[in-house]
Amino acid sequence: MTFPVFDSHCHLDAKAFDADRDEVVARAIAGGVTGVVIPATDEASSDKIMALLETLSGLEAYGAVGVHPHEADTFTEVGMSHIESLTHHPRVVAVGETGLDYYYDFSPREAQQRALRAHVRLAARRGLPLVLHCRDADADLLAILCEEGASACGGVVHCYTGTVETAQRLLEMGFYLGFTGIITFRTAETLREVVKIVPMSRILVETDSPYLAPIPHRGKRNEPAYVSRVAEAVGAIHGLTAAEAAEVTAINTRRCFNIS
Repeated sequence: MTFPVFDSHCHLDAKAFDADRDEVVARAIAGGVTGVVIPATDEASSDKIMALLETLSGLEAYGAVGVHPHEADTFTEVGMSHIESLTHHPRVVAVGETGLDYYYDFSPREAQQRALRAHVRLAARRGLPLVLHCRDADADLLAILCEEGASACGGVVHCYTGTVETAQRLLEMGFYLGFTGIITFRTAETLREVVKIVPMSRILVETDSPYLAPIPHRGKRNEPAYVSRVAEAVGAIHGLTAAEAAEVTAINTRRCFNIS
């Protein structure tokens, strides 16, 4: 059975889809996906997403532009000026993917923090929400969001894997939390406990494809068609059918990104 569902975070611009992107999109549409938000990870992918938004058909496709914390050491003021220019595109609905990642530390932490602050300020200037990434950096993320007044922008912490306590702080600040196929993993009981305490009105579902494919696709390339599995898992936790969870989270996605 298919039902309408919105994938709030998928990297359709990724090289993993270059060979068969049209087929991936067709499977998503056949699987009930009505809309997607495609976040950038650096300046080049921001440009690629702009081009992609013009070619996708059959889906409501929106973009977010920014520099991922993994790429924060490439962040420059000139690059940020270019990214800011892209935020004027009518289908750019957010700033990001930005944030902090202390698990991999692919960029120096100081560079990540500097880039995050710049993104929050850009979002405030442009009146756009944020798409945030956080791994093993909860305390610093919360501190910077508070210091920069990010609650005025709002947005989503995507692929949420943090604690109940951090989730509660983010909810108090007005953020949404995005959940991926991780919540279907047998070992993710702690994360499912987090999902329980998050009101349905503040949950987004996403694939983060091509990564983190849900059960029964775990270990394979993920794609937007599988987001219904995430909606099903969220629904089971909150006592809703998959279709009901998909409907609520689609409404949430539109509200989070100010999509009419």
